Amino acid sequence: MSLTQAQRLHLVAQGLLHRPRSRAQPSDVVAAIARMKLLQIDSIHVVARSPYLVLHARLGNYDPQWLDDALEAGKLAECWAHEACFVPASDIAFHQAWRMQRSAHWAYKHADRMHRDHREGMDGLLTHIRHAGAARAADFESEQRGAGGWWSWKPEKRWLEAWFALGELMVTRRERFQRVYDLAERVQAKLDPPLDRQQLTFDHAALRQRFMVDSVRALGITQARWIADYYRLKPAVTDKELAPLVVDGELLAVQVAGWDVPAYVHRDHTDALEQAAQGQLRGTHTTLLSPFDPVVWDRARAQALFGFEYTIECYVPAPKRRYGYYVLPILHRGKLIGRLDAKAHRRDGVFEIKALFLEPGVEPSDRLLADVAKAVQASAQWHATPEVRLARSRPASVAAALRALWRGA
Repeated sequence: MSLTQAQRLHLVAQGLLHRPRSRAQPSDVVAAIARMKLLQIDSIHVVARSPYLVLHARLGNYDPQWLDDALEAGKLAECWAHEACFVPASDIAFHQAWRMQRSAHWAYKHADRMHRDHREGMDGLLTHIRHAGAARAADFESEQRGAGGWWSWKPEKRWLEAWFALGELMVTRRERFQRVYDLAERVQAKLDPPLDRQQLTFDHAALRQRFMVDSVRALGITQARWIADYYRLKPAVTDKELAPLVVDGELLAVQVAGWDVPAYVHRDHTDALEQAAQGQLRGTHTTLLSPFDPVVWDRARAQALFGFEYTIECYVPAPKRRYGYYVLPILHRGKLIGRLDAKAHRRDGVFEIKALFLEPGVEPSDRLLADVAKAVQASAQWHATPEVRLARSRPASVAAALRALWRGA
């Protein structure tokens, strides 16, 4: 396979190669997350909170309330996976079994330490929820503030998060994006589909294999070294470990031009693999990606697969940022062709682009600029910030061309 074919196979698996074919429906939210296997949660909302952005890239214009509704209805659940994530209800038992086997994820280790150090307070909090019902961190008033740990949260917030990581509490719904916690057994009782307790009996080896296979399916095509990051597996996955899955036909081993190691495709993508190899997969979609989109969250994978060097710079000190605080990659017809530093001013109805950068070597053709202008305008409309303001661009001529397109829209 060529590298371009591999890119398209990855994007078709992620639901990002083609434009949405129809108007989004509430069920599409759960279907998109099931396709990705998980949806990372991040609370920064300079533009929109990341999970809503990730879904917008795949679904187009949709109601963000659908995500909240799916969680409350039990079609989704929250857990620690890649990081804090939404996952399909059908998968939550695997994550709970993984937690019970003391996964190496930092959140579980931190929660264990928290309970050892604050047993009385945490146990009292759990008793309160058992008798009084679901609660938010905001329902507890505390004069004491934490120092360090989980960001200087007040003790009750840290204790709620620790019980969530330890599995005694789950998130039953969100209110204005704030978690509402309840006893795990009460949340499990409403899951749709119901909790499969047989999955809770999977041993460590079976769970690790399940997560490896699901990672390959979600990624479309991947090198062995990229697999562990998807679910934060330790140790790293190796070609030797994948060899039995290739022999069994669960995975297909393929060669990508320019890669000195094999790549892997799940058998569910056999048809897409054949289409890619025959040059029949074509990108038609242009959209803005969240910094926490699965396509770009692994820096090494984004670099090797797309030649796209990407850092989530909101965690970088301001003087060291190259592109800006909340930088959205631009996906155009199967390629990552640039990025923009954006901020949604909802009160004023303005979608501000502080700077837009095309990648070196990207030709700002009329079609590319028209597609980018349309994608930005669609995102701005969805944010209820229909007025787009672009301060500067690289190359500089792009800014004037895009402004003219927006004026004429």
